[in-house]
Amino acid sequence: MSEPEIGGRAPIEMEVKEGESHWWCRCGRSKAQPFCDGSHKGHGFEPLEWKAARNRKVRFCACKRTKTPPFCDGSHEAL
Repeated sequence: MSEPEIGGRAPIEMEVKEGESHWWCRCGRSKAQPFCDGSHKGHGFEPLEWKAARNRKVRFCACKRTKTPPFCDGSHEAL
């Protein structure tokens, strides 16, 4: 599998609610970053399902280089 495309160069911060499922884009092609819009089809990537355990603010990775998916770990700073 090749490297994913860079979906953005900064994390996407948002409020999540307990129990909600989110499908994080792994391929970087989605136009709905940080979430999947189906653009991965035929490229060898599948989205990652993440379910919020509690209400809180999170920083989703957009660059797709994080070592802690789906969350930002600062990897975008090296791009």
